[in-house]
Amino acid sequence: MSLQIILAIVAGTLCGIFYPTSATKMQWIGSLFVSAIEPFVAPVIFLTVVTLFGGLENLKSIGQIIIKALIYFVLISTSAILFGIGIASLIQPGKINKALLSEILPGQLITSQYPHWVNVVFQNSMLILLLTAVVLGLIINQSRFKKKATYFFDLLRKFVMKLLRYIFVFAPFVAFSGIAYTVGRYGTDSLLPIGKMLAGTYIAMFLFVFLVLGSILLMLKVNIVKFIAAIKNELLYALGTSSSSSVIPLLMDRLELIGLKRDVVRVVTVMGNSLNLNGTCVYLGMSVIFLAQLYNISFSWAELLNIVMIILLTSKGATGIPGTGFLVLITTVNSIQRIPVEGLAVLLSIDRFMSEARAITNTIGHGVAALVVSNTKDKNI
Repeated sequence: MSLQIILAIVAGTLCGIFYPTSATKMQWIGSLFVSAIEPFVAPVIFLTVVTLFGGLENLKSIGQIIIKALIYFVLISTSAILFGIGIASLIQPGKINKALLSEILPGQLITSQYPHWVNVVFQNSMLILLLTAVVLGLIINQSRFKKKATYFFDLLRKFVMKLLRYIFVFAPFVAFSGIAYTVGRYGTDSLLPIGKMLAGTYIAMFLFVFLVLGSILLMLKVNIVKFIAAIKNELLYALGTSSSSSVIPLLMDRLELIGLKRDVVRVVTVMGNSLNLNGTCVYLGMSVIFLAQLYNISFSWAELLNIVMIILLTSKGATGIPGTGFLVLITTVNSIQRIPVEGLAVLLSIDRFMSEARAITNTIGHGVAALVVSNTKDKNI
């Protein structure tokens, strides 16, 4: 499957270059796949949380896990935002001739995205779902049917997971169609003027993973390369689907298989789906500075601190679903109130490519967070 996804991405790129007309008609494949996966994410998370809280022997331990996770999420998210701002300030991707951007129409910004309230509603729904699952789990935990109920919900979770894995068989087709559509729709020529931003984003996320997350793992005596190799299939699924949310169920199973504590994995990854999006934070930090450079806007140190705080808050409205990172960027720019909203259209043309970088980095971030919180010393990773 790993090789199939890589070949699909290469083939999709070539299709977009040489057969752009046909490639632009393939968007429905990716949309259909995401539509098929999304209904599974909520049930898996719900059943996972119910099973987790229902089967707990020590409720105090979960409270400690949640507190440790929240502290880690705030610290690592702030680091990711600062890292993105720092890289953008260093390479200055926004210092380009705006006349070269004439092919990127501002109108695309409105017609190509859902309004932000859709994402807000989705986030509130997930919060309600989590709270309901926790309450139900605690009720089961205190009932005399604890073992039977927990076993039932866990069995149901495994059944849903099995169905989800069958759907992921089609991931290579999604990778092919997504890349083909993006390349065919925008063309390589229109991407060249902002290629520095695209390349800079990938470089920033690569450095963040290996320097920041790698250093954290090094303190736990875990090799980042070996860790990434252990979750490589989940990363390729994230790359192919351009979504880190879609692989959360698969990632949880993988992390448990390589030796991380079950309770920690389930709590941290479920919470991290909206509170620990490292790739999205790096992307938001870079994008804000890119747009500021594009319009020759300078920020004071106080304003930069304010921007970090704004991104820290708005990034918690994102999920690993494709497109939500860009929606959060819209909210962020509106909150800053100094950057013209029209500039967002420039980034829209490369959002699909950056979405894949976000998905991979977010997925690695979820895994590292689970490892840090569990503080595992597993030498097999």
